Amino acid sequence: MVDSPHFPHQYYQSGDLTIGFMVTQYGYLIYELSFRRNPTTEYLEELKLISRTKSYQRILSLAFAVKEINENPELLPNVTLGFHIYDSYTNARMTHQNTLKLLSSHKTVVPNFKCNKQKNLMVVIGGLDSEISLYMATLLGIYKIPQIAYCIIAPMTDVKTHLPSFYRMVPNEEYQYAGIAQLLRHFQWTWVGILTMDDDNGDKFIQTLIPILLKHGICIALKGKIPATAQAAETFTSFESILDEAIYLSNTSVQVLVVNAETITISFLIIKIYAYAEVKDTPLLAIGKVWVMTAQWDFSVDTTQMDMDMQVFDGAFTFAIHLNKVPGFRKFLQTLRPKSKNEDGFILPFWEMAFRCSYNDSIDGMENNNGCSGEEKLESLPGTLFEMSMTGQSYTIYNAVHAIGHSLHKMYSSRQKHRVMPNRGRVSPVKVQAWQLHSFLRSISFNNSAGDRVSFDDNGELVSGFDIVNWVLFPNQSFLRVKVGGMDPQALPNQKFTVNEEAITWHRTFNQVLPLARCNDHCYPGYSRKKKEGEPFCCYDCTPCPDGKISDQNDMDNCFQCPEGQFSNKNRDNCLPKTLNFLSFMELLGTTLAFFILFSSLITAAVLGIFIKNKDTPIVKANNRELTYSLLFSLLLCFLCSLLFIGRPNIVTCYLRQTAFGIIFSVAVSCILAKTITVVLAFMATKPGSRMRKWVGKRLAISVLLGCSTIQAIICALWLCTAAPFPHFDMHSLTEEIILECNEGSVTLFYCVLGYLGFLATVSFVVAFQARKLPDSFNEAKFITFSMLVFCSVWLSFVPSYLSTKGKYMVAVEIFSILSSSAGLLGCIFAPKCYIIILRPSLNTKDQLIRRNI
Repeated sequence: MVDSPHFPHQYYQSGDLTIGFMVTQYGYLIYELSFRRNPTTEYLEELKLISRTKSYQRILSLAFAVKEINENPELLPNVTLGFHIYDSYTNARMTHQNTLKLLSSHKTVVPNFKCNKQKNLMVVIGGLDSEISLYMATLLGIYKIPQIAYCIIAPMTDVKTHLPSFYRMVPNEEYQYAGIAQLLRHFQWTWVGILTMDDDNGDKFIQTLIPILLKHGICIALKGKIPATAQAAETFTSFESILDEAIYLSNTSVQVLVVNAETITISFLIIKIYAYAEVKDTPLLAIGKVWVMTAQWDFSVDTTQMDMDMQVFDGAFTFAIHLNKVPGFRKFLQTLRPKSKNEDGFILPFWEMAFRCSYNDSIDGMENNNGCSGEEKLESLPGTLFEMSMTGQSYTIYNAVHAIGHSLHKMYSSRQKHRVMPNRGRVSPVKVQAWQLHSFLRSISFNNSAGDRVSFDDNGELVSGFDIVNWVLFPNQSFLRVKVGGMDPQALPNQKFTVNEEAITWHRTFNQVLPLARCNDHCYPGYSRKKKEGEPFCCYDCTPCPDGKISDQNDMDNCFQCPEGQFSNKNRDNCLPKTLNFLSFMELLGTTLAFFILFSSLITAAVLGIFIKNKDTPIVKANNRELTYSLLFSLLLCFLCSLLFIGRPNIVTCYLRQTAFGIIFSVAVSCILAKTITVVLAFMATKPGSRMRKWVGKRLAISVLLGCSTIQAIICALWLCTAAPFPHFDMHSLTEEIILECNEGSVTLFYCVLGYLGFLATVSFVVAFQARKLPDSFNEAKFITFSMLVFCSVWLSFVPSYLSTKGKYMVAVEIFSILSSSAGLLGCIFAPKCYIIILRPSLNTKDQLIRRNI
């Protein structure tokens, strides 16, 4: 088989050692063949050519790298590198054919035979995609010739085991998967579409990426497939499915598309999107999307698209192989001219398509025929056709050539001791075999001219990361490639993924506002997400947080409880510190109660003074002066003990509050009970022959007073010794406040104190009620009855009120009960007597009392 005149695309440069290169410069769309006769190379006349002008830079990057090595006296001295470049045409048959050509002589395809014209092939670089790489590997693996691919997706899992001669000058694609997930998560894009080629690589991409996205909380809104380039090259009917996908993408509301496809495949898709929009006279909805491309994609314009507005890709993101500026490459491109005498079969078609000119059939003469002068400048071309700075894929080829050069240098250096030619010390370049290069290639590690470290890992993959590139397109077909972040697996954990949002330019339809890619709007702080039945987990309803719980971030699955001592604000998006709740002297309620306490105490002290001053008057003497003084003094203490309930609780006030209240009130009620019993016994003792006379006297009154009070004192002492009250912070009773209170310690003993006090009051009320009809001259039972009725009523209403209030209002209820009951006793018992003593002294005589009794 000889080269067809229709396939002149090869580039040969002789050298002691040859590097093979399978480029993807041209693609051919093949019409269906009938196969009614034996196929020959003549069928190639029925092919249609599609040129990728930007791909020509890959060829030039290899030529430039070889030139650098050959001109470097410290690298492979006295050994020259050559290369032989063929095109795969994105076609399996042509890839196999041209791989056999690399394994054969320069002109004839005769593998497995060596002759004088046999190339000393050491390594092959290629191909662009995994399918082409696999086609090549099936042949190169037989000869154990190292193959360095610059594709992104590996052709199979565990590639190093199945293809030990296969290397990749690209990082592990797992880093790209992780980078895509991190990028989507960074911008909170949780409702995205995935578009892949309909082949094994597309299936692997989906099967690998989707679990990672789901793990990061990202839902898949759509999964689309378009025919791979190899499938499309077989028949035009494959474009119908591309048209269907274009129509679907034009109408879907999904704003972010993750795309894993070759450049030419995406180009076909965009063509169909434009065609659909033009036929339907509809706007290009696909323009209002964010494209996230894998490293396979490189923005370019094919000859079929040169007049097409490519604004659809404005603001797109690409995961690109990390690259740096290579010194000297731009100058190398500036000296390139098609009139140069070389065996480059790619330059003339490239020149004609890039500059839209043509040469006549006389290639040797290269006379201008329709404008091509050969002096056109590459820097005048728009970036969509050709770039003067090295692209990512060209950079990988450049690194691959230098990796080969350094590996060969190490191999020759290790053999130099044993293979030195006489007199001149030169090594023989012809006695090395390709299979011997593997051990040196695996362990290679060097810094290239751009300053980047180049080495392979255990899987034969480049130890490197990915750059995140933001594409800015302009109406004049020019563009700007802006690095906005990266995925560096060798960096520190918190620096493995980086994004500079300020450097990003979004598509004009987004007005420089971060696009939203969500099933529904955010659940803002104060709300939590609630899953919608039957919908993906990215689709949810928003429910407000309950009292005491907040959510301080968007899209929280659950509201969380505020820390102890804090409460949720009105919007349920922040926790505020609770204020202390206790009855203070400084607030209005505390000040008012304190005023009434002091006022009541002054009145009680005044009454006590009046009775002491008029101690010898009949009305004072007639009602047991000692009990009267004791009652008035206890009432004075009752009023004053209310002050213990106002102010910040502490250990002392908590000890004294309820115990002082219980003992003092027991003394007061005991005084009333003693007075009532004394009156009743005195009346009964006046009857002839009564035996009650021996019980009448001060001894009985003192016994009742001390006995009843002692019992209450014993209960309080037991309370303080076993479970005394203590200061306590109640965090939960009130939403916005912390109640600083006195915990009663033993609730049982607290109610025992109240119960015993109620028992004394009940007995006093019953005895006074029985004596209410005794003559007024001899007793005050009627007034005691009224006072105990008020007393019992206040404390009966106290219990439910006390239990139904919290905080300082509960304390205020108890203070009010103390004041009310004490005031009732003071008013009902002593007001009538003070009236007579002060206003009606004429009634305060013994004769008047006797006369009234008669």
